[in-house]
Formats: sequence, structure tokens, C-alpha cells
Amino acid sequence: MSTETTASVSTHILDTSAGRPAGGVAVRLFARSGRGADWRALGGGATDADGRCKDLPAPPEGTTHVRLDFAVEAYFEKKQADAQQDAPANRDSGAAGVFFPEVAITFAVVPGEHYHVPLLLNPFGYSVYRGS
Repeated sequence: MSTETTASVSTHILDTSAGRPAGGVAVRLFARSGRGADWRALGGGATDADGRCKDLPAPPEGTTHVRLDFAVEAYFEKKQADAQQDAPANRDSGAAGVFFPEVAITFAVVPGEHYHVPLLLNPFGYSVYRGS
């Protein structure tokens, strides 16, 4: 049994449409202590070239729920702009706008546990799971 008083959280993003990590995505971490409690912003960072966000703060003692907010709109807009530069003839083949501009993942935590929550992302869908 662990004697830790807080949980820890990490994440990474894989762009499944490209088969590559999604770098440069802003990630924010929120926590609350109880189902009805207000969310408290704890901070965040951005994914690196490997799609990992290594600087997420530890949730405070008493945290029961955590939310990760991924700002994916800017990532897909940059990706679309880069694709248009590389292949101008295909400018009209992409989707207008971004279908999911933000992804918010909420999960329950217990003290002493580590939660790695990968985001598998593509322009029209996403999935998450508890990793290791």
C-alpha cells in the first residue's frame, strides 16, 4: 500500500492520422476534491516533439478528479497550413475548420497512484485510455 498523499498525472498525444506524435499542443491540468466541487486550474504545458507533456503539476492532496484539457485546434490548423504549403493543388481537399477544437478528459484518481492518459487523435475523432 502506498503512503503517497497525492496522485500523479502524465500524458502524451499520438496523431493517428499521421502515425506521429503531436507536438506543440497546449495541455492544462485541473483538479477537484469531490464530485460537486469546483475545478481548480493547476497549470499545464505543451507537448514536445515526442508528443509528451512532461511538466504537469502534481494534483494537491485531497484530489478525487482530474481533468486534462487539450487545445488541439491550433495543432490541426498548423498541420493544415503546412499541408497546403507542401501541396497547393490539394487546398480544397481538406476539411474546413476543426471538428474537435478542444478535448477534455475527466477521470477519477486515488492518492499514491500514477495516471498516464494518452490521447489518440485524428481530425474527426479521438480516444483515450489509462496507460502505464
